[in-house]
Amino acid sequence: MPELPEVETVRRTLNSLVTGKQIERVTVSLPRIIQRPDDPQQFALELQGHTIETVERRGKFLRIVMDGLVMVSHLRMEGRYGVYEQNEPVEKHTHVIFHFTDGTELRYKDVRQFGTMHLFKTGEDLESKPLMQLGQEPLDPEFTTEQFIRVIGKRKTMIKPVLLNQAYVVGIGNIYVDEALFRAGIHPERIAGDLSEEQLIRLHEAIVSTLTDAVAAGGSSIKSYVNGQGEMGMFQHSLRIYGRKAQPCYECGTLIEKTVVGGRGTHFCPVCQPLPIRQKH
Repeated sequence: MPELPEVETVRRTLNSLVTGKQIERVTVSLPRIIQRPDDPQQFALELQGHTIETVERRGKFLRIVMDGLVMVSHLRMEGRYGVYEQNEPVEKHTHVIFHFTDGTELRYKDVRQFGTMHLFKTGEDLESKPLMQLGQEPLDPEFTTEQFIRVIGKRKTMIKPVLLNQAYVVGIGNIYVDEALFRAGIHPERIAGDLSEEQLIRLHEAIVSTLTDAVAAGGSSIKSYVNGQGEMGMFQHSLRIYGRKAQPCYECGTLIEKTVVGGRGTHFCPVCQPLPIRQKH
């Protein structure tokens, strides 16, 4: 957490809150969050005077686009952005503050301290790490069934780890992989290369519909996620498989099982998502 729907929700919220604001100065109290440049003071100095033009997303990364600069930000486990008046008390675990000329502030809070920020000149960020290694955008019009099958259909590993691999398709984390596989009727341990074209088409449709529904609901507040205005997402109330171990499947009534696939806790229905006999242990 957060995954693509949560990051997209944060992007939309921030876009409405900070677009057009000019940075007067930046305060960094936890240097290790700043990954590029190496010197946090240089990071702060380079941002002075720049105006935020828009907030975009690439996978699970935010792209804060300015006049001549792009800041790439990853929230990791519990990173949060919020906009405040400068006279409001600064909460504990606030590590970076962008002070705007209009008296407001964009504050980055991160209890776990795993978040990262990279600063690039315009155009350099998409050709550099960490963004250059990312795969297809599942909510992009160019994410076609044909492209998905070409990238996924020949992999000789289990489908769930393939979908979690950001080099193939970006932004689908553990929650939404489980949900999409359930919608498509595919067991998470199925070998990707063994899936039929029909199954891959269903899976492509399930990924797009799951993420679209989640974005519309503002994401899922499973643990501590809130958007840039402190509001919780609501998609957790629509989850059909994730987090429902030993509860009846909504489709067939069979008790949902939980296992570990690729090191991640995984929920599935043994009836709706059958595993071929040849793959059973």
